[in-house]
Amino acid sequence: MNRAWAAFKAHPYISNVLGYTALFASADLIQQRVLGKKPAAEGSSSINWHQTARVATVGFCFHANFNYHWLRWLERMLPGGGVKVVAGKVVLDQLVGAPLTISAFYIGLSLLERRDDPLADWRQKFWTSYMAGVVYWSTML
Repeated sequence: MNRAWAAFKAHPYISNVLGYTALFASADLIQQRVLGKKPAAEGSSSINWHQTARVATVGFCFHANFNYHWLRWLERMLPGGGVKVVAGKVVLDQLVGAPLTISAFYIGLSLLERRDDPLADWRQKFWTSYMAGVVYWSTML
C-alpha cells in the first residue's frame, strides 16, 4: 500500500487523471443505482454501462486535465490558505471554472450520445447545476 501511495504522490498528474475518471464513473453508477432505472430487457443489468463509460470519458478527457491545470493556476495566483485567500479561490472557481466544467460535462455527454442538439441538455440543466454548485461550494469554506 505504501508503494502505491508513493507512486501516486510521485506522479500527481497521472493520479489526478485516474482519480477524476474513477470519481466520474463511480458517481454515475451511484446515480443510476439511486434513481433505480429499469433494465432495458428482462435479465439484463440495471446499470447502463455505456452511460457510465461516456461519463468516465468526459471525466478523463476534459475534467481531469482542466481541473489539474486550473487548480494549479489558482494556487499560483492566490497562494496560501487563509480565509480571504480561500474565499478568493472559491469565487474565481465559481465565476470561471464552474461554468466551463458544467458546460463541458453536458455538451460532452451530448456529443458522445450523438444527440441532434448537443446544447439541449446544457440549456435545460446548466443554471440548476450552476446554482447548486455555488450554494454548495460557498458553504464549504
